Amino acid sequence: MNITEYNNCVDKYSDFVYRYLLKSVRNSQAAQDIVQDSFEKLWIAHKNLDAAKAKSYLFSCAHNAMVDYVRQDHRTSDLEQSVNIPQNAFNQYTDVQDILQQALQTMKPEQRSVILLRDLQGYQYQEIAEVTGLSLAQVKVYIFRGRVFLKQYLEKTGIRSHSDLEELV
Repeated sequence: MNITEYNNCVDKYSDFVYRYLLKSVRNSQAAQDIVQDSFEKLWIAHKNLDAAKAKSYLFSCAHNAMVDYVRQDHRTSDLEQSVNIPQNAFNQYTDVQDILQQALQTMKPEQRSVILLRDLQGYQYQEIAEVTGLSLAQVKVYIFRGRVFLKQYLEKTGIRSHSDLEELV
């Protein structure tokens, strides 16, 4: 990978990596730091890296750094608070996107990561396996279980029809 290809990679993927990390860590400053660290690792490896594999390498670095951040930042109290939301609190929400974000935050980090990579970023299963270091079978299981969890969570909030979910698109 040459300098021009590296700069193109920064222009092309920095926003995608940031949004992926922000949804995972829920902290703008931490997401920015992880993006910076990921691009630094890409720069260090740029001479030995094929430009076609830069996106996968970059997301792998970002994912691994995000996992380290989540492990260090024990946010169990935030998770417990979001899991124990009173059922009648959802009657106040009219924005499906807010409810979906709450549902994503209650998921296990591994499930949330693969769901975001698949449904938000549009990665293929094999690409997700490469980025996360999981087996292809694990990726498929996490995505299936994550989608089932999201469906059940949304149904509990009173969002049952397909037209309600179309607001997300």
